[in-house]
Amino acid sequence: MKSELQKLKDGELYDYTDPEVRAAHIRAVELCDEYNETKRTETEKRERILRELFGSLGENALVEKNIRIDYGFNVHAGDNFFVNYDCVFLDCAPITFGNNVFIAPQCGFYAVNHPLEADLRNSGVETGVPITVGDDVWIGGGVKVMPGVTIGSNVVIGGGSVVVKDIPSNSLAVGNPARVVKSIPPRK
Repeated sequence: MKSELQKLKDGELYDYTDPEVRAAHIRAVELCDEYNETKRTETEKRERILRELFGSLGENALVEKNIRIDYGFNVHAGDNFFVNYDCVFLDCAPITFGNNVFIAPQCGFYAVNHPLEADLRNSGVETGVPITVGDDVWIGGGVKVMPGVTIGSNVVIGGGSVVVKDIPSNSLAVGNPARVVKSIPPRK
């Protein structure tokens, strides 16, 4: 029989009140707290914490404070990953970023999904749906990305947007809900 933590990792409905799941969450929250208390000059300490927190992390990452992550092991980022102040990653499912991704302040990536049925939702179960972000993406301030969304490569998401559907590569998308308003020339 699968543990609740394994169900979480497999993308199945899981009990978030389970002690093993709670311990994984507490571990991530404490690592976020530790990171958020560091000084900018403590580069080695900051690097160590990020590498312990993230599932995988490329080279040249810069993550500003205050970061909030549910589990950490489900967040993956490529090279040249930049996260500005006050960002949230609810990684009940994988949240994957390509190379050269720039995230403005106060953005949220919400891979968590709660059941629609109130009795089931109130029982303490949830699931996650992965979020994927391609290469060369700029996500503007205050953007919220919902479960199951894929954002292609060479994309700009305008500030304040709420992304509820996939955004194709080579696009500028804005609004609530975010919609493509312009094509961007492909990278050469």
